[in-house]
Amino acid sequence: MTRALQYLFFLLVVRPVLLIILGMNVRGRENLPQKGPAIIAANHNSHLDTLTLMALFPLKELHRLRPAAAADYFLSNKWLSWFAKNIIGIIPLNRGAVRKNPLADLETALDKGEILVLFPEGSRGEPEQRADFKRGVAYLAKSRPEVPVVPVFMHGLGKALPKGSFFLVPFNCDVIAGEAIKWTGDTGSFMGALETSMNDLAAEGHFQPWE
Repeated sequence: MTRALQYLFFLLVVRPVLLIILGMNVRGRENLPQKGPAIIAANHNSHLDTLTLMALFPLKELHRLRPAAAADYFLSNKWLSWFAKNIIGIIPLNRGAVRKNPLADLETALDKGEILVLFPEGSRGEPEQRADFKRGVAYLAKSRPEVPVVPVFMHGLGKALPKGSFFLVPFNCDVIAGEAIKWTGDTGSFMGALETSMNDLAAEGHFQPWE
């Protein structure tokens, strides 16, 4: 039942909004993973980011996509919690909680062949400004070194629905998926490779600064 609701939500709501209102332009779609386990690592400016990334995949694969999301926000009330867990399929992360292995739930998802959606910045930042990446994605890549990490750069969504706003503004949006990288054997070099790939994707878009 929930899988059918997820299918209908993306078919009748998310895809029309992205294609008709926001005119989403996608480049590098061939770089997206065809199957799991895999990790999507993207910049993060808007609640639309997760929905946009999930909409890039066939509807039949939606249940295999597992965005990591902050438990203190998405599980803050029963309605949002139900939607986040059943329609979006989040893996809730307890920020600040002390656990022996804080990546355990993410590793389990990869072991089940699922595709994780991660935002290495940690939380939404200012519109169209990328913050430094946190190293959690590197620790996850280290624990599952054969899993490909696909960098995805998104532009425009931070203006279409910025942090703290509930009103959609029809800006054109772009999504650029890069070639997958894998664990390099060193946390510093892996993060450097991911940052370089993300910067290259941003430069490929030739985007003008927002005024």
